[in-house]
Amino acid sequence: MSVGWRFAAAMCAAMALACPAAASGPDQLKAFLGGAKTGKTTFRQVVTGKSGRVPQESSGTFAFSRPGKFRWTYEKPHAQIIVGDGQKLWIYDPDLNQVVVRKLDQALGATPAALLAGDDSLEKNFELTDGGKSGDEEFVDAKPRAGDSGFASIRIGLKGNLPRTMELHDSFGQVTQLSFGAFERNAAVDAALFRFVPPQGADVVGE
Repeated sequence: MSVGWRFAAAMCAAMALACPAAASGPDQLKAFLGGAKTGKTTFRQVVTGKSGRVPQESSGTFAFSRPGKFRWTYEKPHAQIIVGDGQKLWIYDPDLNQVVVRKLDQALGATPAALLAGDDSLEKNFELTDGGKSGDEEFVDAKPRAGDSGFASIRIGLKGNLPRTMELHDSFGQVTQLSFGAFERNAAVDAALFRFVPPQGADVVGE
């Protein structure tokens, strides 16, 4: 072996030692759930129906304070606010002036926000498996243990112990794809974001 090849081989070995393989998807998800107590980011959402109709696109912001408190706000093209206050899930549609309220423990996995803002009991509700790697993301596949969760499967892509993408397949054949902006991990988040009072005159359903 020439000196040049020996040098190249030594460099490759050194780089392999200095840059260990990224943690698996399940390990990164557990690190996110255990290490990010608060956070906020932006998101873009694309929903594709089984019929193949034109995908519906929307965008907004997401903030959470674990466990169980979050605010998921759709800004475009139509406004909608989803708030988890630790006990209840509130869904407010300003156009309809309607509020739907449910117990939060019944909503785990019913929205991406509820899933990401939960605690480390996620494995009690989902069967998690390593989804492999694609590009610079490590994936975890989550299958609901209960048959009435509303979702058939969920795939989460992570990098640096933070969610980057989510793909949710519901029981009606609809696919929801989410891409997140840069997460502000353990950021200062106003507690008022996670309190919701129905606007005066709003139609409240389910309470």
